[in-house]
Amino acid sequence: MINKEVASAQEALADIPDGAVLMLGGFGLCGIPENCIAELLRKGTKNLTCISNNAGVDNFGLGILLQKRQVIKMVASYVGENAEFEKQLLSGELVVELIPQGTLAERIRAGGAGIPAFYTPAGYGTEVGAGKEVREFNGKMYLLEYGLRADFALVKAWRGDTAGNLIYKGTARNFNPMMATAGKITIAEVEQLVPAGELDPNHIHTPGIFVQRIFQGQAYEKRIEQRTVRT
Repeated sequence: MINKEVASAQEALADIPDGAVLMLGGFGLCGIPENCIAELLRKGTKNLTCISNNAGVDNFGLGILLQKRQVIKMVASYVGENAEFEKQLLSGELVVELIPQGTLAERIRAGGAGIPAFYTPAGYGTEVGAGKEVREFNGKMYLLEYGLRADFALVKAWRGDTAGNLIYKGTARNFNPMMATAGKITIAEVEQLVPAGELDPNHIHTPGIFVQRIFQGQAYEKRIEQRTVRT
């Protein structure tokens, strides 16, 4: 029987080299691969290109890698919660490719589906469209966008089995399923890891064929990005 389980984040990420291109699942701080990010910090892996919807916050998520100058390029959609990100962007330390959120999602999906490029109207006539090929379809202008792939996709799921099948919970089913298909090597961390055959096939979101390594994560903080309470 296929068994893709590894013992820990340390084992799962051992071969990620400096200069790797990574996809990291999550939306805000929801569904991010916390254990994988912590292991990248511990390893000190540097010169990373990170493809993620956002860059975390100053002391959590991808923000902790930015603080240690381990990221040289961010491909992202929303980055407004991270002062360290802003500082590095304005100083020229960090290369940033900002992409409309729907375009980012579709570029990842296309990469995972083997679609090299597609046309979208999003961003036409703005800075997003600078230098990109433009075509007209039915009287409307479209930009050519390219599919995205990564050396490693780091995703987080609620439950998984030893064959790599994944189930996401609630809104953690955001960028994770798409990214799981678009990594040359996909590493999944899960809150609950069960033997193959225990998950209901009708409930599986990511089939195990897309996952190369899986481990059970530990001590999830699941921090809230912004907490507002009444006085």
